Amino acid sequence: MSRLVVGTAGHIDHGKSTLVHALTGIDPDRLKEEKARGITIELGFAHATIGDARIAFVDVPGHERFVRTMLAGVGGVDFVMLIVAADESVMPQTREHFDICRLLGVTDGCVVITKADAADADTRALVALEAADLVRGSFLEGKPVVAVSARSGEGLDELRAVLEAAASRARRRPEDGAPRLPIDRVFTMRGFGTVITGTLVSGRIAAGDELALVPGDRIAKVRGIQVHGDARDAVTAGQRAAVNLGGVELADVSRGQTLAAAGSLAVTRRADVDVELLPSARALRHGARVRVHHGTAEVLARVSLAGTDIAEVPAGGRALARLRLESAAALTRGDRIILRSYSPPLTIGAATVLDPAPTAAGIRSATGVERLEALRGADGPHALAAMVADRGLRGLPLSDVVARAGILPGQVEPVCRDLEQAGTVRRAGDRLVSADALTIVSKKVTALVGEFHKQNPISEGLPREEARARLFGGADAAVFEAVVRQLAKDRVIVDRDRLALATHRVALPGGEATVAAVEEAYRGAGLTPPDLATLAARAGVAVGVAETATAYLLRQKMLVKLDTLVLHREVLEGLKRDVAAMKAAAPGVVKLDVAMFKDRYGVTRKFAIPLLEYLDRERVTRRVGDARVLL
Repeated sequence: MSRLVVGTAGHIDHGKSTLVHALTGIDPDRLKEEKARGITIELGFAHATIGDARIAFVDVPGHERFVRTMLAGVGGVDFVMLIVAADESVMPQTREHFDICRLLGVTDGCVVITKADAADADTRALVALEAADLVRGSFLEGKPVVAVSARSGEGLDELRAVLEAAASRARRRPEDGAPRLPIDRVFTMRGFGTVITGTLVSGRIAAGDELALVPGDRIAKVRGIQVHGDARDAVTAGQRAAVNLGGVELADVSRGQTLAAAGSLAVTRRADVDVELLPSARALRHGARVRVHHGTAEVLARVSLAGTDIAEVPAGGRALARLRLESAAALTRGDRIILRSYSPPLTIGAATVLDPAPTAAGIRSATGVERLEALRGADGPHALAAMVADRGLRGLPLSDVVARAGILPGQVEPVCRDLEQAGTVRRAGDRLVSADALTIVSKKVTALVGEFHKQNPISEGLPREEARARLFGGADAAVFEAVVRQLAKDRVIVDRDRLALATHRVALPGGEATVAAVEEAYRGAGLTPPDLATLAARAGVAVGVAETATAYLLRQKMLVKLDTLVLHREVLEGLKRDVAAMKAAAPGVVKLDVAMFKDRYGVTRKFAIPLLEYLDRERVTRRVGDARVLL
């Protein structure tokens, strides 16, 4: 069956609830206070099958004090019935409700003239003309105008036919999107626990799903689902549903929160938006405090207008801005929100979310305006590319793509692949990084390594961590590794423990023969290497050359430094073999103290202590008291 969610809109006491009751047989006024006062205070819900269509009705309050409640209900509707009473015609809340529906992007509806039995034909004709004047130029222009009487039944069949036709053409909400249900009502039922209601605006929710309550840190499990009072295994986008939640108490949930897939919405206190004001609104000044209505939530915010030369947005105007929210909201790109003045609380306009979680960079500069202009004119993939570029080397985690860019989960992989093939972004581990940013930092890495070679001609290269710390700041390690891998693949650098240009050759001090002479001097010194000057004399080179050659051999791991001593690696390997042979030659526990070591190897305490500590580190010996046990 086709489905339709219908919202009522109109002035107080124009017969919205009475009309819904006449169409469905269900009284949407559920509170005692509502019945006593004869007005709707809270959202009311009803449903009916009309022909081949399942129609869900959301009845909203008409009184000015309850417009915020009306806003909580109208966000998920497909079709609006603009209610105008035949005995009163268009009233202030009729206009405001209609403005809200238009600003939220509702695209289908009709005008219903209620209380037709309370006015003569001429009066009804005049009301129809006034209603037509109100909706001229809007989505309701040219749509059906139906006069009805809930008391006599006049016009109800005609209205039912209009609703059935609307259901057949209603747009299908994205069932392949991330599940998202703005909560408009929370209550408890004995034997079930916490129950929420709302219209599922995208995706699918099934019994057993674990979903997040955002804003907030609670995860709830779906224990049961009802659609129009019938138990269901699942609910799909476009349907109103009651969802029984496990793992949360009534106090953990409130209207204004959204039940959604974890990570699918940006929980934020800052959002960049495209603002449009109503022609009837007052000018919106930079820094003004406003009420932001989104889904079923209301949040206070300050408006920062983009551009240094913009002090205010005139009535009927449009501007780029940043909303600084006083409490967290759950948003994604493309969301539509309503703006109301702080005091008095009148609807002044709407805004489309361009970026739900922008960086802290300002928007008053020319660069900030240029970025927002690019986001305003971009489709999803190009907006994603702009967001990635804005993040620099930090990149954007793939897990944030759905929440930040508003891209459907099933489209993330193909969109990212297309951007990679276009050369716009690259993947680095679990994140997307701007290809331009990587190109710039790659050039910096190459220049830094080249400069290091000039200053350290005998070094094999720049330590990797030094390069990362100097050029990559707070970027993820995967970004650094991706740059290094690509430079190595392109044969620009050689990637080892140190980074070196592929063309780099170590400038050996005095040539290979000199280095070999110094190395041989260390080898010949055995376990008692002399000071540098004596070693230089033995090698037949200047002290400075011996010092440089020693540093080179240490980096090559041909020499090993033990405290202040420098010994040849082969000498130390020979020592380890000799001690191991002692162990093999004697049964049982073999001990070795400092005196025994000095006598065996003919060294003084100056050499014995560092050598014994080296054997401990290499796990050839283990110290026990003043002696060592051979392992």
